[in-house]
Amino acid sequence: MADGARYSRALILGASVVSIAAVSPVSSFAQTADQAAQSSKPAKPKQAKRNPAKPQAVQQEQASTSVWDARAQAIVGVQALDTITAAASKTDERAVDALAPVSVVTSAQIESRQASTVGDLIYNVPGVWVQNRGDEPSTSINIRGLQDFGRVAVVVDGARQNYQRTGHFANGSFFLNPELISGIDIVRGPTANIYGSGAIGGVASFRTKDIEDVVRAGERWGVDVKTILGSNYGRALGSAFGGVHVNPNVDVFAGGTYSTQESYKDGTGFEVANTGNRLTSGIAKLTVRPADGHEIKLGTIFQEDIYSVGQPPRRAGDPNSTNANGANNLSGTSIYRSDVKNYTTTLGWKYSQPDDRWFDWDAKVYWNRTENDQVKTAHTSTTPSVFCGGVPGNAVSGCIGSNRGYLLDTVGVDVYNTTRFDTGSWRHAVTYGLDAFQDKVSTQDRTGTSEVTTPGGQRTVSGGFVQWKANYTSMLEVIGALRYDNYQLSSASSSSGGDRLSPKITVGLVPTAVVTPYVSYAEGYRAPSITETLVSGPHSGATVNDSFFRCPSGTPGPGADSTFCFVPNPNLRPEVGKNKEIGFNIKKNDLFTAGDTLRGKINVFRNDISDFIDQVAYGNPLVVPTGPPPAPSITVLPFLQYQNVASARIQGLEAEAMYDANTWFFGLSGSYQNGKNLQTGFGLYSVPPQKVTTTAGVRLLDRTLILSVMWTSVIANTDIPPTYTPATSYDLVNLYAQYQPRPDLTLNFSVENLLNQYYRPYAIPVGSTGDTQNDVKWASAGPGLVVKGGLKYHFGGI
Repeated sequence: MADGARYSRALILGASVVSIAAVSPVSSFAQTADQAAQSSKPAKPKQAKRNPAKPQAVQQEQASTSVWDARAQAIVGVQALDTITAAASKTDERAVDALAPVSVVTSAQIESRQASTVGDLIYNVPGVWVQNRGDEPSTSINIRGLQDFGRVAVVVDGARQNYQRTGHFANGSFFLNPELISGIDIVRGPTANIYGSGAIGGVASFRTKDIEDVVRAGERWGVDVKTILGSNYGRALGSAFGGVHVNPNVDVFAGGTYSTQESYKDGTGFEVANTGNRLTSGIAKLTVRPADGHEIKLGTIFQEDIYSVGQPPRRAGDPNSTNANGANNLSGTSIYRSDVKNYTTTLGWKYSQPDDRWFDWDAKVYWNRTENDQVKTAHTSTTPSVFCGGVPGNAVSGCIGSNRGYLLDTVGVDVYNTTRFDTGSWRHAVTYGLDAFQDKVSTQDRTGTSEVTTPGGQRTVSGGFVQWKANYTSMLEVIGALRYDNYQLSSASSSSGGDRLSPKITVGLVPTAVVTPYVSYAEGYRAPSITETLVSGPHSGATVNDSFFRCPSGTPGPGADSTFCFVPNPNLRPEVGKNKEIGFNIKKNDLFTAGDTLRGKINVFRNDISDFIDQVAYGNPLVVPTGPPPAPSITVLPFLQYQNVASARIQGLEAEAMYDANTWFFGLSGSYQNGKNLQTGFGLYSVPPQKVTTTAGVRLLDRTLILSVMWTSVIANTDIPPTYTPATSYDLVNLYAQYQPRPDLTLNFSVENLLNQYYRPYAIPVGSTGDTQNDVKWASAGPGLVVKGGLKYHFGGI
């Protein structure tokens, strides 16, 4: 497509405005924001009915004052670690005070970043990594070297996101438009076992926009409109969100987004095919307060992502078209036009009163559906196939023009209550609750084998917990918890189940000093997924050169059409994570000058996972040449199965700190991890690169202009199995500017990947012939230099 056509689309969508932003402290450090919007779970007083409306003139005066007060708070900056969060213990506390490795991304940080993907918002949070493909607009989150199949619990407005499809991508991802997000809480490690089964890696909790994000203090209604334009081929976004206080006890909020992006160029200047997409989303929420302290909220989200996944072949001499030995590796993959629809509906009921110490509850039911409908548009060769009636294709990946589809329905419930009481100098908070979810997976594939590689089935996971949190004067805090988990998994061919009790204990010294030390031990429990247990069938070879076996027998010779055969394992045992942790919270005001602040968190951890589930190749070895003589030969195995490894160990160090002197700020964050399969001695491919992020900025022009830079330095993890190619090492430098000339107008500007570096942020598999999986290698490369500009305007009234 011609460049003019690319940009004309963006210009039409963006009208005459400019695009994206990102500002001030980013990620886990970013500062800025209206203090009321800083919390991913807003720190409100216990809910009560509003007072009768005041005269309009008084309201207008107060509205004007409150808007400017909010603006003043925003431009001074509020430490992100001062944000109120309930992620670690399901009781409100500041992130810096939580005796757990918690990071928060606030609404102000999100607005300033104007991210194209969820990964753009969290990749520089310590201990957190993302696995993205440019041709697939979903996100997979890695926390402390663990990901896939629910090892990281991802929740959106309290609803679990459990979508998974077997392919050349992460085994577990979710679709969420970053323009819908208002806040993110991340808890690293199984410390958050109160969130339910599976979270042995951690929890990523997303809160979507709501009325407090668009209706300011003193206003009865408000609307925010935004437009964004960006370079590296046409990219643009338009959004509008609005809300109204219908009366003191009823709020209505709604909004929508549309974005378009053409295929981008990576840091080598090469256009990465199929990295364009069209994303549409809508959101609506109704909040009713029927009585003092009670709040009922109904929310619904719809998203549609239209894109093509897969990579065409490259030509000799193109970037990244050779293997490590220098041999050409030009093969592409099948390409599928994809239409993903994601639906999330939640219904919640909260009750909280300042003088009621017995009841402080939160109850929620939810439904989430992900539909992925695909049509094959290209095959690995153009040779007509007899099986496909004369069009290219095969019996495994399907025929050109044929359909396949993946459907996951998740329904769930989460209910908990906190009771508070005192005994002498001890203050107690006992939180107890129940949660459950059920996944139903169905797959259809007219001409391929998706029905066996992503098998249908049903999984039910349920549990309950009790947590005791006690504070002795201002010196000691103790948190003890016990969780019970149960799961049942069934399909047409087999069934399995299990249960377990998982404990947690944390002890911290909390004097009014600068540093708060604590120690913690927590266990987590993850049930096997449907795919891990039931996956079966052939993995087709792209060509005759990597087709070695016939499935399901695994025999070589004439008629071989598969690289290997998937084998189900109904006897898989659940994984158990046992995490040991030492942490230090750092908090100091007026350190060098009046009004400055220092906030930080440091954690050292070791997570030992027993019965770790990993893919294991086995069977009678076959020696095959990798090419004509004198090319070396390799040994391949016929079967691949998910099996329990005796043990795996992941350990590391995480740190984040930010110093804010009001007119300038400086921060550092970073993480170092290593992980081993203790049975084989190989490193774990899922352990991400080491990284350090430096953030610095200034506030000028009476603090209405904020300039900042973020530099993330990444060192690849090379301690991985020989069947993987390491990520690249790189330096990612981003520049941000935000200008707010008046309370209702915000202008943003950013330069991303200033050095225009080529980077591929995670390890990729190597095929049986020594070739890399080209679609992953090519599509995982991030975009080169991107310049964005954006405009946001607020309307509001009383």
